[in-house]
Amino acid sequence: MTEAAGPAAKRILVTGGTGLVGRAIEKVVADGEGRPDEKWIFVSSSDADLTNAAATKALFEQHKPTHVIHLAAMVGGLFKNIRYNLDFWRRNVHINDNVLHSAYEMGVQKVVSCLSTCIFPDKTTYPIDESMIHNGPPHSSNFGYSYAKRMIDVQNRGYFEQHGCRFTAVIPTNVFGPHDNFNIEDGHVLPGLIHKVYLAKQTGSALTVWGTGKPRRQFIYSLDLARLFLWVLREYDEVEPIILSVGEEEEVSIREAAEAIVEAMDFKGELLFDTTKADGQFKKTASNAKLRRYLPGFQFTPFRQAVKETCAWFSANYASARK
Repeated sequence: MTEAAGPAAKRILVTGGTGLVGRAIEKVVADGEGRPDEKWIFVSSSDADLTNAAATKALFEQHKPTHVIHLAAMVGGLFKNIRYNLDFWRRNVHINDNVLHSAYEMGVQKVVSCLSTCIFPDKTTYPIDESMIHNGPPHSSNFGYSYAKRMIDVQNRGYFEQHGCRFTAVIPTNVFGPHDNFNIEDGHVLPGLIHKVYLAKQTGSALTVWGTGKPRRQFIYSLDLARLFLWVLREYDEVEPIILSVGEEEEVSIREAAEAIVEAMDFKGELLFDTTKADGQFKKTASNAKLRRYLPGFQFTPFRQAVKETCAWFSANYASARK
């Protein structure tokens, strides 16, 4: 657990505080985006088992937060989701219910939870927007995680209607950056590829990308997402969720992402695609029109620059990085 001090008018508890997004928020706060009246408290699974209601309540009683950013979740890439849909459903439903109910019981002024674009219906029109979350079943590959995350939106509306709570949620597209999980089997596509390129470069072997390389994704750099989280916590007053993403025109294919990593890591070997492996959803293009109405001038880090910074971080921290 880490704390960033100040005269504590606001006590902001960040669950999942040592993960990808939590570490990014901690860095952005430390680098000058924090405010003197904010005390930031970053907690991890070692501080409390959030699947346990009593442990979650004890954590809230210990820190007495006025605001919560709820990032904690059981997460994983496509292949882990396919294997453990029930576990993803059960663990995340317990975590979310315990965190939101403890926040309500403690009189927390605002909770911002983190959803994912995979919660959207598999069969839909594009671009997807905030009004379409519940319009049909999610992709079968990760239905457990997706439905559990959708329930946060249902609970937020319930707590608002019944108790007037200002609980909301953000929906980032594919997040990447320093402190990601670079596990090749169970991590998300970009960090998994970064780890693969690193190993291929070490061994002088070819780089094999799972799938066809054709699926398309919008990637958001974790430090950009962290800055947007601070804005949502301080300024965004709707209960309805908001998509936090680069624009539709910034969507890249998995092949293009792999090529950006190859360039960033100066990999000279062969690039192959294993088409016997599943692609997952072909695309899940999201509209950031709502975000742009609020923040028309927000500057996102260019994709290749963010990839370069992430690759440099992974190479420098290889021994200690999650993998």
